[in-house]
Amino acid sequence: MAETMNGLKRTSYCGKLSKANVGNSEVVCGWVQKQRDKGHLIFIDLRDRTGVVQLVFDDDTNREVFEKAASVHAEYVLIAKGLVRQREAVNTEISTGEIEIHVEELRILSKAQTPPFEITDKSKVKEELRLKYRYLDLRRKTLQEKMILRHQVAKVTRDYFYENDFLEIETPMLIKSTPEGARDYLVPSRIHHGKFYALPQSPQIYKQLLMLSGFDRYIQLARCFRDEDLRADRQPEFTQVDLEMSFVTQEDIMDMLEGYIQRLYREIKGIEIGKMPRLTYREAMERYGSDKPDTRFEMEIVNLSEQVKGTSFPVFADALANGGSVRCIVAKDAAATLTRKAIDKLTEQAKGIGAKGLAYIRWADEKPNCSFAKFMSEEGLTALLHTLGCQQGDVVLIVADKDRVVLPVLGQLRLTLGKQLGLIPEGKYNFLWITEFPFFEWDEESQSWLAMHHPFTMPLEECLPYIDSDPGSVRAQAYDMVVNGVELLSGSIRITDYELQQKMFEALGLTEEEIEAKFGFLVEAFKYGTPPHGGLAYGLDRLVMLLTGEKSIREVIAFPKNQNAQCMVSEAPGLVDEQQLDELGLKLK
Repeated sequence: MAETMNGLKRTSYCGKLSKANVGNSEVVCGWVQKQRDKGHLIFIDLRDRTGVVQLVFDDDTNREVFEKAASVHAEYVLIAKGLVRQREAVNTEISTGEIEIHVEELRILSKAQTPPFEITDKSKVKEELRLKYRYLDLRRKTLQEKMILRHQVAKVTRDYFYENDFLEIETPMLIKSTPEGARDYLVPSRIHHGKFYALPQSPQIYKQLLMLSGFDRYIQLARCFRDEDLRADRQPEFTQVDLEMSFVTQEDIMDMLEGYIQRLYREIKGIEIGKMPRLTYREAMERYGSDKPDTRFEMEIVNLSEQVKGTSFPVFADALANGGSVRCIVAKDAAATLTRKAIDKLTEQAKGIGAKGLAYIRWADEKPNCSFAKFMSEEGLTALLHTLGCQQGDVVLIVADKDRVVLPVLGQLRLTLGKQLGLIPEGKYNFLWITEFPFFEWDEESQSWLAMHHPFTMPLEECLPYIDSDPGSVRAQAYDMVVNGVELLSGSIRITDYELQQKMFEALGLTEEEIEAKFGFLVEAFKYGTPPHGGLAYGLDRLVMLLTGEKSIREVIAFPKNQNAQCMVSEAPGLVDEQQLDELGLKLK
């Protein structure tokens, strides 16, 4: 039978004891990290979420207590009372390495079987096994530190926005299905057979309704759900920090969020984040080939269209004749690394993401090696290299096609080379804002215009005349915050004019019936006095992932799903019985 705590109460956490506690009688609780039996001397490393402290049992220890300590194994749960004293041999690897507890009373609160893997940070365990026994994995110091940091981020978030007059208000978890982008998770209604709720992909509509209700500053750490294929930074359920503000401009919102990020990184990382630079979407794409550029290294895209105009090289000529461009990136001092074989691999990568091929100039020897040399004079090549500021040792990679192909291809090659050439510094955080996103983006599959952000985004005033005549030129009052090539948050100023909102729905190809079915209640609400408002949302999980330097979002979530959207601990999703299905009016095929 397990013993109880009756009569004993914890006085300190294991990792919080120090030399200041020497001479005190203390009670600690936790799990056995390690037991070392030296015959007449027993050491137990006791662990809780704050750290480890050494328990000591010797000739002066009560024999019953000593024998109990001898029976202890890894992961047993103990409570121990004893005198804190200085250690003879200091352990510099732990915070409590200068002290130990000479135990007077010991109780085994719970015994443990041998775990499927050693619960230490040094143990190499496959992720599948770690996820199956996640409750054991969470005992490891590194994971516990991540969970604690996540808590700290949530606290700083709430503190900052509370201090700036935001109200935390919960929005519904069972909502109407309005699938836009990702698939909804549907919940069948028992009362209304054949009808379904949806779990929210975001609280977007409800937070806008809160603005109409007069709650001019709203925040929520909201649970959101998306039925989509998983990646390292995606989960079917996630936590989104969601906020909305009334009677503000885009600048007001961006200033508020800059202040938040500056405070967060100061308190969590001890790093000062300065004023964040801003790029329009067009500038970001033309300079970096991405709307979430990593600006920790140079290698910006250069437009060569004017320099190669009139060339006889068919690839360049055809691209320019069809309204495209010829652009390049320059890899400085990379000729030794970027051999012909390495360039061939980059060519295959470029083709894999849409390019027809990859032209290059490799200046390894005295004379540059140019893949299109027979179409360009020696003087023309020299002039081109001079324009690019190239020197011996440099490599130029060139793509020619429509901009929608050229820019993202060069953007991907830039990132690949940044990693290959060791150009990306560690421990550096480059934040920036991306603004003026296109409102519409053309979808080849459906042959229709879709909203790049969402249909409630306000276009720039000067773009309003082009909604019908030239949708592709309409820019939105939308903004993303980017750090080190990762989108951290996304937001926009919202449409508040119900007539304009109706027009945008129509421009997206929605019929009156579809508008009414999906968004009728929101359009109706806009008729009753709507304040100018805007907001944003960002993934708390992704932010913590960035702060911890992890590559997978699963490492900062207590109980994540695997790549197949399964919970390995509970084996969800699972089957349900026929009675449950009957009550819901459902039948499986």
